[in-house]
Amino acid sequence: MKKYIYPVSFSLVLAAFTLFVVLDTFVISRPMVYVHGQINNSMFSSGQKKAEASSADEPAEEKESKESSEETEKKVSDSSENTKASGDGISTEGASLIGEYNNDNASIKLYEYSYESTAVYVADIVVSSSEYIRTAFADDYYGKNVTAKTSETAQENNAALAINGDYYGARESGYVIRNGVVYRDSDDGRDLLCIYADGTMKIVSSGESTAQELVDNGVWQAFSFGPALVQNGQVDVSVNAEVGKAMASNPRTAVGMIDSCHYVFVVSDGRTSASKGLSLFQLATFMKDIGVDTAYNLDGGGSSTLYFNGKIINYPTTSGRSMKERGVSDIVYIAK
Repeated sequence: MKKYIYPVSFSLVLAAFTLFVVLDTFVISRPMVYVHGQINNSMFSSGQKKAEASSADEPAEEKESKESSEETEKKVSDSSENTKASGDGISTEGASLIGEYNNDNASIKLYEYSYESTAVYVADIVVSSSEYIRTAFADDYYGKNVTAKTSETAQENNAALAINGDYYGARESGYVIRNGVVYRDSDDGRDLLCIYADGTMKIVSSGESTAQELVDNGVWQAFSFGPALVQNGQVDVSVNAEVGKAMASNPRTAVGMIDSCHYVFVVSDGRTSASKGLSLFQLATFMKDIGVDTAYNLDGGGSSTLYFNGKIINYPTTSGRSMKERGVSDIVYIAK
């Protein structure tokens, strides 16, 4: 009997350890920092104006608010007109316009495409400043395995438009810079997508700078998932590129830049009888074809969700059998 005690005990300990690792990695949530309203807008002139206005008397504040509103509205209008005039807008050939939204800071047009037997949704976004490309954490907490549905986080942050982010909470490393604030400065060797205060978007190597150095150089948002899809208007992934062990045809989420302060959020369906899904190469080719200069892949599969004007636009699913949102760590959004 004694000869069985050691192997049985070892098997039990191993099983318990494996269960703990699985729960700790994928299930047990560890909120670390409550981040409600934490925004570093010091890199924006508009943020400085707001700070100055808050110390002024009420009439001056009202006057400046009105002037600021008129100025931002003019910027969005001018940017839209310049896009039309220059012909640098996205290509909408074969697409259907399914929604529009405008406020003083942003103009959004939502299109649906059919590409490679897949429904692809593209939000064409022009903002007066990249300050209005915001991010939010699930339940307002930065931490491990803290998750919520994209639609829930979007509603809590009064979002007109939102997509899932890079699901930072499922990994132990990778820079996390959100709304100008550094939350994680652990390099995972992946290329980063950086959105700068000047409205540009670049893909950089995380090992070249610390997260704080990136913020000091004007990085407003940084995502670590990848890979880069398009750089300088050219496809930047191989035909067989894939994320980890993901299937070749997937629901996908990506962000891209047409020009300074002119962005796209792209979400594709997949894993259903109606939509096959896209490979990374197909997604990159699609974004290049619609005119994107820089594009980056975010978390996809069951995480891929597009929320617009109070509704989920795409068909989020993991198995393809039913529509179901997956809880994720974070979103990227445009506020109302």
